[in-house]
Amino acid sequence: MPTTPPVAASLPTAAALPDTDSSLEAQTELRQLQVPAHLHASRLDKALAELVPEFSRSYLQQLLAQGAVQLGGQSVGKPALKVKMGDALSVEMRPTAQSQSFKPEALPLNVVYEDAHLLVINKPAGMVVHPAPGNWSGTVLNALLAHHSGAAQLLRAGIVHRLDKDTSGLMMVAKEQHTMDALVQQLAERQVLRRYLAIGQGAWHGARVQRVEQPIGRDVRHRLRMAVVALEAAGKNARTDIECWASTPQHCLVQAQLHTGRTHQIRVHMQHLGHPLLGDSTYGGQVAAGMQRQALHAWTLGLQHPVTGQELLLQALPPPDWLAAAQALGLGAGIEQAQQAMHYNRPSLQEALLAGSSPDAPN
Repeated sequence: MPTTPPVAASLPTAAALPDTDSSLEAQTELRQLQVPAHLHASRLDKALAELVPEFSRSYLQQLLAQGAVQLGGQSVGKPALKVKMGDALSVEMRPTAQSQSFKPEALPLNVVYEDAHLLVINKPAGMVVHPAPGNWSGTVLNALLAHHSGAAQLLRAGIVHRLDKDTSGLMMVAKEQHTMDALVQQLAERQVLRRYLAIGQGAWHGARVQRVEQPIGRDVRHRLRMAVVALEAAGKNARTDIECWASTPQHCLVQAQLHTGRTHQIRVHMQHLGHPLLGDSTYGGQVAAGMQRQALHAWTLGLQHPVTGQELLLQALPPPDWLAAAQALGLGAGIEQAQQAMHYNRPSLQEALLAGSSPDAPN
């Protein structure tokens, strides 16, 4: 195993692992280390992080858990164990599930736009964006590492923002560092237009266009969920403009425009309005019309090209299962409105950002 991973990688990536020999022996390196004076009485994981600086502390903790670290010839697995000056450490640098996840995979990418600086993809539902426990392969990141050589030199392979696993739609990805920096800044300054189509439960009530400004934070009763919480309870400001495009007594089809980017923001705000998303069991949505995931699709992405300055306004209709569910539920009028909006004479990006929910949709 080479001693230095790509500069932007927080864990060993494909470039740090042999891709011609899958045997464990071929991918293992033994490090013999000695604890220096300045690390006397330090935690074991802290000492390892300093003595093996080219690998992340997270990766080294995984090696500890696997029994790949020995202290004085005895296997140790407690990160908090205190070491002493002169202690002999032996570290078997072996692949872990996480380290092996950062490798290229020839997965199909639905590319909507691409040039030398950035690309926009239409992510399918069910595809994870970034490797994580339970999904160490088959991710967008793995696909990007195979798609272009520069991805391995970028943090998160150039991924600027994420979509939930079961949310489909448009995502922008940088292909070089200065482009990534510029896109991150545009997001921070709320200069990226992000609109979603969603199917909610229940008939739409109240004004056709509604602005939801409710802070979002971790649900204290269900730690895997987010919720509308008070700012003083660690909530973060969140704003979503939501416009109803079709409604029946049982369901509604809406367009939601993000002005902030909190985790699960649209799902939480729709639940707050009394319209949990179809198929979104996490937030109270029910399965219907074949939709067993949240009926949420990122359909419009607008940004100023960081290099050319060109305004890009890209759109993609939801996938077939989403469209079929909307039709089956009597929400075809909303789909027609989306189709018309794709060909409508649209305002500039700045006008769209200022106007709120859907200035480009026909009345």
